[in-house]
Amino acid sequence: MAMAAFAAKAEDAAPRTWQTLLPLQGVPYPTNDPTIWSEDRSEMKFVVARSNAPGCEPNCPEWISAEGDIAAGTPALLKRTLKKLGGRKLPIIVNSFGGNVNAALELGRIIRKNKLDIAVGKTEFSDCWPGTDGCGFSYGKGFAYLGRASDGASCNSACPLMFAGGVRRVAGGWNYLGVHQITTTWFPSTTHYRTTYRVKRGKKYRVTTQTVTQGESYKTYEMSKGYARKISAYLREMGIGQGVLDLMKATPASDIRQIGLHDMLTMKLATSTDTLDLFTRASLCMFDPPAPNCREIPGNKPAGGQTPVAKPAVVAAIKAKTGPPLSQAAKAPAPKPLQAAPGNSTPDMRFVVVRGRDSLCNPDSPEWISAEGAMTPQTPQKLRQLLDTLGNRRLPVVISSQGGSLFSALAAGRLIHERKLDVAVARTTIVGCDPPEAGCLADNGAYVGLISDFGVECDSACALMLAAGAKRLVDPKARLSMSSRGQTQLVKAYLEEMEMDPALFAAIGSVERQLEPDMMLKVGLTTGPESVEALTGPAICKTSPKPDNCLLPPTAKAESPAKL
Repeated sequence: MAMAAFAAKAEDAAPRTWQTLLPLQGVPYPTNDPTIWSEDRSEMKFVVARSNAPGCEPNCPEWISAEGDIAAGTPALLKRTLKKLGGRKLPIIVNSFGGNVNAALELGRIIRKNKLDIAVGKTEFSDCWPGTDGCGFSYGKGFAYLGRASDGASCNSACPLMFAGGVRRVAGGWNYLGVHQITTTWFPSTTHYRTTYRVKRGKKYRVTTQTVTQGESYKTYEMSKGYARKISAYLREMGIGQGVLDLMKATPASDIRQIGLHDMLTMKLATSTDTLDLFTRASLCMFDPPAPNCREIPGNKPAGGQTPVAKPAVVAAIKAKTGPPLSQAAKAPAPKPLQAAPGNSTPDMRFVVVRGRDSLCNPDSPEWISAEGAMTPQTPQKLRQLLDTLGNRRLPVVISSQGGSLFSALAAGRLIHERKLDVAVARTTIVGCDPPEAGCLADNGAYVGLISDFGVECDSACALMLAAGAKRLVDPKARLSMSSRGQTQLVKAYLEEMEMDPALFAAIGSVERQLEPDMMLKVGLTTGPESVEALTGPAICKTSPKPDNCLLPPTAKAESPAKL
């Protein structure tokens, strides 16, 4: 049998394949702070979480925790989770640095198609962390992972595109939502086609072979016109303003642009100023009917075996988004001993309402909020909860802290700035008993205490919280130090937001530096030479008009302390 081979012209083509990602490096956050961010940058996982708030059982709110980087397979994981829920519409609480853009767009469409709400936040599990040995989950048996949702999270890069898919979209003022340019990674390849002919049994056959040669990948850092049109169409589909795309295109890929809450509302990226509490607070299940994400598990009882019944005044106050008066406050659980902050022997920061004890005060007495301890991711939420119980009353914050979580300090500072509260550096001594002790209850809604500013410290993150005050007082005997902790962009933006003199940022560096009284006054960190006595001294309630924090003690005792 004769066979002949005929060489044919090899036609080369070089089609380019590409993958679009938003960069995960260069994020200006305190990524070295173990109390905020995990070093484990795993792909996004979806977990059904159930509130472990005291007293909410048997009917508690649930949500979908979405944590991690967005990958190509993430949409399939969300679809699988929603299928297991069998049509239940749970809000999504997301915490992500970003990732694959195409996947983020698909996630947004899945969320909108299923009419789900979304909030920026993180879920902290109480009994066990999903994925660890011995931490089981059986939704069929009516259980979900127990935990709580808190602020101090981020939604960056591609994540805001996913966030845009929510029906109700809330980010609050204590989380970080940022955008920047798309980074497109190209993987060029050259495809070689070689055509030959073979003769078999007198017939001529054409044989084509293909060889693909991969070239060296490279990246481009500007959004193509085609991809800009794709994102623009998606934003219109979700009812979001084009300002989001403009910010993405205007911010280099190596940087990130935080979108403030006001701008989010203007761009329609956020639907309200609410926080994740809108979807996760235990009181949602006290209403009639309860919120759609509440689920009652028969047999689950709170301590004591009694199902809590909210007082009408408390429920009305919750619906109005303001706390009830101190004289009508719901009875709080017994105080628990303070726990040491992670990596710090100092207890976690607590917030306590304190009334001055001085014979010159009677019958009027000044009150203030004592803030002492290390700042942790829970600090902003504790402060917000206490302020909610106070309603419209504006009490000065008296702070003593060696610092802690930078991100939490910024979040707490924004809350202080929003409420226009005064801040002073000093130490509060509770008279009679210390709040952590069992049986140590407040008198008429506040503990009785004295102020001391000798040798008090306010270091690092504490000084940033001080910068948020309307009035900012530091006695010369107190010690205050400050640094950017390597997060120059984040700290600079925060100080500008707090309307600080640029000289303050120029005066601090990445290394902790003690600030002298004259220097603090010169750069505007303090508003005057007065000490804490100007806010809490016994004589302030003798002036006219009286300051907001002067209160004539009522004759009837409050049911419980206003304490967190």
